[in-house]
Amino acid sequence: MSISFQVEGVRIGSGHLFLIAGPCVIESEKHALFMAEVIKGVTRSLNIPFIFKASYDKANRTSMRSFRGPGLEQGLRILKKVKDEVHVPILTDVHEKQDVGKVAEVVDVLQIPAFLCRQTDLLIAAAETGRVVNVKKGQFLAPWDMKNVIAKVTGAGNPNVLTTERGVSFGYNTLVSDMRALPILAKLGAPVVFDATHSVQQPGGQGTASGGERDMVPVLARAAVAIGVAAVFMETHQDPDRAPSDGPNMLKLKDLPELLAELVEIDRIAKRRAAQA
Repeated sequence: MSISFQVEGVRIGSGHLFLIAGPCVIESEKHALFMAEVIKGVTRSLNIPFIFKASYDKANRTSMRSFRGPGLEQGLRILKKVKDEVHVPILTDVHEKQDVGKVAEVVDVLQIPAFLCRQTDLLIAAAETGRVVNVKKGQFLAPWDMKNVIAKVTGAGNPNVLTTERGVSFGYNTLVSDMRALPILAKLGAPVVFDATHSVQQPGGQGTASGGERDMVPVLARAAVAIGVAAVFMETHQDPDRAPSDGPNMLKLKDLPELLAELVEIDRIAKRRAAQA
């Protein structure tokens, strides 16, 4: 039986596509508020529910010199301001068990990064907050392996869990998206999110930073929505070539409205087909 639940005004598992989007990392209060306002305007015009995403700390960086973000205290202050002023649900990553409680006081969705998806204590700590938990499938896992990951969250008493597909390791510095993973994940019961931007990432591909194939983001997003996912995750930026983190795989903000409009139309066809099956 599929899981269905509410996050603020976003109904998850209801059959309607929703969007998780924002910059990779919090750059400043002004930038976070700007991004949230612009994306909210786009999604409102298309009547697509929206959860804002930004990270206060990017712990998994290629180089010690890479920008990580403002940190826990400052980052949570900014995320709370976005939530209070823009009035959107908030998602952010958690890397450390000891941070989970503080983060859960501010955000609506706790995201477990792909490399940490099997960390039992972190999963249980996130589940025990009662917040929605979004677990990114590790690049090293088969989709059916997520059954045990979901069970760790639900076994801790929290049925509100999402799973996110973000590609699988395919040789050196390369990921590939196997679209068969999406219906396989869906059979596990939790709503499925497709991460269209990290799926085109080239981990460590620039030596001291990750590369990416930004032009492939719309291609993969369309394919995933055609299959019938619950949500699309897309990091976006007004000037990704100058972004301090994950610029090569982030969608240009100016391209978001057109792509989302296409995804909404594709989703209608996919969900109508599913209802007739």
